[in-house]
Amino acid sequence: MMLNTSYEIIINGIESAIIAQLLKFIGHVITKKKVDFQVLATTGGMPSAHTAGVVALSTTVGFICGFDSVEFAIALGYALVVMYDAAGLRRSTGKIAACLNKIRDDFYVHGQMPAERLKELLGHTPFEVFVGALLGIFMAYVNHFYLFQ
Repeated sequence: MMLNTSYEIIINGIESAIIAQLLKFIGHVITKKKVDFQVLATTGGMPSAHTAGVVALSTTVGFICGFDSVEFAIALGYALVVMYDAAGLRRSTGKIAACLNKIRDDFYVHGQMPAERLKELLGHTPFEVFVGALLGIFMAYVNHFYLFQ
């Protein structure tokens, strides 16, 4: 029985992140009409897999330990840091990479730089983080109250 154990917490977090990555893959196949398995291992895009994972983890901690527990407070703090990083820091880093790629392209035209580009899709928009959070809450709820019974 896995209900109300640390295994449930870990499984919910990992499962939610994997499902978010699969949703990105399916969305990519539908929009681009092309199968690209690299999408399964990339960051950025809709929905945020990092957010889905940490929100599912913290929500499950809330279900098991109580939403007024110290454990939930720690898990929520962790989730908020990850969500801030996804929508703030990593997104800004992606914008900087785009700017550097533009500068590199300008120089490369004149044969002065190598052709390697920096990865630009690193973070998430606030909406992608929000959808990831909703997915995490949904997955934790379904798993806790229906699947792990």
